[in-house]
Amino acid sequence: MQTIITHSPEETRALGERLARLLQPGAVVAFTGDLGAGKTAFISGMAQGLDIPERVTSPTFTIVNEYEGGRLPLFHFDMYRLGSADELFHIGWEDYLARGGVCAVEWSENVAEAIEDDAVRVDIARGEDDNSRVIRVEGVQL
Repeated sequence: MQTIITHSPEETRALGERLARLLQPGAVVAFTGDLGAGKTAFISGMAQGLDIPERVTSPTFTIVNEYEGGRLPLFHFDMYRLGSADELFHIGWEDYLARGGVCAVEWSENVAEAIEDDAVRVDIARGEDDNSRVIRVEGVQL
């Protein structure tokens, strides 16, 4: 596991961009972290790293946002309102996995049973000041 400290939203996005450049089709990135910790900023950087031209927004009310047009599609899930992995399978989780994109899953702890062991895991926590983040990455060497 690597621990990286970022000191601004821009640095957090840059780390997401760096991670995305290493990902292959079918990759799952499972995120944990408090509300407002910077998960969406990190995923916005991932979109940049996948050469996706669209602006990334949190899919809080839609469960999943799809971004295409880059090196790989990005499927950005927000599991905050899901109660179990069963609900994830009902919205077509396996279909998303089969599409050969990158699945970025916020609040992955809510659907832990559905996340494979080989997923990249990213935990984001607030640091010493408002802009600092302590980011732990497991499953890939940055």
